[in-house]
Amino acid sequence: MSDALPTALFLMGPTASGKTALAIELCQRFACDIISVDSALIYREMDIGTAKPTPQEQALAPHRLIDILDPLQSYSVAEFRRDALAAMHDIHARGRIPLLVGGTMLYFKSLIDGLSPLPESDPTIRQEIENQASQHGWQYLHDKLQAIDPESAQRIHPNDPQRLMRALEVFALTQQSMTSLMAQKSAPIPFQIKQFSIAPTDRHVLHQRIAQRFDEMLSLGFEEEVHKLRRRGDLHLNLPSMRCVGYRQMWQYLDGDFNENEMREKGVAATRQLAKRQLTWLRSWADVCTLDTFAKDNLTQVIKLSKLA
Repeated sequence: MSDALPTALFLMGPTASGKTALAIELCQRFACDIISVDSALIYREMDIGTAKPTPQEQALAPHRLIDILDPLQSYSVAEFRRDALAAMHDIHARGRIPLLVGGTMLYFKSLIDGLSPLPESDPTIRQEIENQASQHGWQYLHDKLQAIDPESAQRIHPNDPQRLMRALEVFALTQQSMTSLMAQKSAPIPFQIKQFSIAPTDRHVLHQRIAQRFDEMLSLGFEEEVHKLRRRGDLHLNLPSMRCVGYRQMWQYLDGDFNENEMREKGVAATRQLAKRQLTWLRSWADVCTLDTFAKDNLTQVIKLSKLA
């Protein structure tokens, strides 16, 4: 990528790895503005269970793309890419550096690789697919997908209704398979990207940090936060917002599906699984500088490699 392009910084990593603290340090030293790259932080009323940056942290370094949606709404990868690029261009126009921080790796990938021209979701078609699933079961719909898009069917498990529904919806809207549409990509990102990932080198330490943070969430009133969401009456477990790690487990606990200790165990386990997926993404990520959460020179490394000084 040409040096003439403006610089943008990507700071990636698993949950509870120290991304926010390092990002705020960068913003205090340099003309950086943070764009959140997190599919949970987009939701209002979901502060504790998402470990959203505190008002004090946001006062030190404002975050864009936080608190932009109601939990009833959904947010596609394409919408994120559109909004993130608009924010990046705006930050650059102000003479500052976009600093994209988060752990939703699919969002980062959409910025680097571009997106296929997939259609927007259609509630009517989705309802029709759900009706078919209720009548015939998801295996029946997976068999339909196998007939129209064998590659997607091989990739998507019959017990993954969200992705299965999306693949069938795409075909219904375009009469083209998701596989063929995904072969087409949008234009590359018009920035020179410097990429960093941060995590503890010891996986056991990361697991400890995840458990500690979940306990902190509980002490801060996570249960009451989910109680409040439930009392709205319009939210349910099939919404993307309520599938966020921790929220599903707390909701099920409040439903009486298991006791408090089981809720904690399941919440911590789900968060560990999320971190494992994030680390799996990062292991195969190209052109990324890896930082240790506990290293003393992380800020120096980012400054040096990004040529900020």
